[in-house]
Amino acid sequence: MFNLAALKHAIEGHDARALSDLYAADAVLTVMNRNNPPHSPRTISGKAAIAAYYDDVCARDMMHEMVAGVSDGERLAYTEACAYPGGGRVFCSAMAEVADGKIKAQTNVEVWDEA
Repeated sequence: MFNLAALKHAIEGHDARALSDLYAADAVLTVMNRNNPPHSPRTISGKAAIAAYYDDVCARDMMHEMVAGVSDGERLAYTEACAYPGGGRVFCSAMAEVADGKIKAQTNVEVWDEA
């Protein structure tokens, strides 16, 4: 079973290592946002690349909150609200496939405040 509490703790604690530990070695993370639209999403393949992605995200001066999350052991869905000190906000909706308690494939759809 996937550890939803560990995901929440890692997100809200800006713990990049704990986040990347939730992914399988061959996991794929797909990100769609204003810079990576559906016709050309960002694809991050492998646990090492996903760890580097989370190192960058967690190093930013911002608040992260897991708003809601559910898992049935094979699938995971959660929402995350983020805020920068200057007031900018990001909201993410994530859906993932889980195997052996690890994320195998995840898609994030992000919306950002426009300046």
